[in-house]
Amino acid sequence: MADGSQSATRRSDGAAANSEIAAAFDDGPAFIPYLAVGDPSYEASKAYVEALARGGADIIELGLPFSEPIAEGPTIQGAIVRALEGGMTPELFFEFVEDLAVDVPLVCMTYYNLIYQYSPPDSNERGPEQFVARAADAGISGLVVPDLPAEEADPLRAACDEYGLDLVFIVAPTTEGERLQSMMQRVSGYVYVQARLGTTGAKSDVSDQTDRSLQRLSEWDVPKAVGFGISSGEQAERIVASGADGIIVGSALVDIVADGVDNEWSTEETAAKLETKARELAEGAARGRSANGRE
Repeated sequence: MADGSQSATRRSDGAAANSEIAAAFDDGPAFIPYLAVGDPSYEASKAYVEALARGGADIIELGLPFSEPIAEGPTIQGAIVRALEGGMTPELFFEFVEDLAVDVPLVCMTYYNLIYQYSPPDSNERGPEQFVARAADAGISGLVVPDLPAEEADPLRAACDEYGLDLVFIVAPTTEGERLQSMMQRVSGYVYVQARLGTTGAKSDVSDQTDRSLQRLSEWDVPKAVGFGISSGEQAERIVASGADGIIVGSALVDIVADGVDNEWSTEETAAKLETKARELAEGAARGRSANGRE
């Protein structure tokens, strides 16, 4: 069961940061898998998330489905559609988190409209503070909100500080200047480094934009986790060897869930394949650390 109590450290600018997420980066590169919660059903999704934890996840990003996922490619859009058709809602998402049997930090990835419109079942109040309070109570350690500009994030940042959650921003290869400064002033936990332009989706290569992005962010003392396109242990190794503090993998795992749906695999079969893939990715990231000389 996820633990709703949150302990916090401090960021360099004095804002709260979740100590559980910080600890996930202490012993080497963090493997951060993503799945859409409720895909294709509540119970199957729970088994799949728990399989990722067994496979070596250090942090797990849980997608709270939203009907207009602008940052997602076809793979994750398909997962979101399946989850919504299965009845997933924000309140059911929080119940899912409370029901999980995992011992790693959980990060909610969703879109700001759901956060802004959220109202607890026993209240008429809406907004970021209500959402963050409920997330903290359920056991969420951080948030990723792809469509929220850093310049407009102060209300959510304040709520996260109050309840001890991290607020993670996605830095694209084209993010620079004042916009980059604004993100890095408000980020905590880790920076989600977008490895390439475009939407999410598994790729067979490693973008050369990754190296440049990591170099550009090197002046900031916050973990850098690279995502968008990672699908193999070899890619994970290469990215960590280039200087990343972690890897984020979504589409390659969601593909397995989709294959399970299409081929009518049992929940146990799909979970086993996810665990195997997770282990491959985690081991690849660990090899990258050795190649980088950061043992």
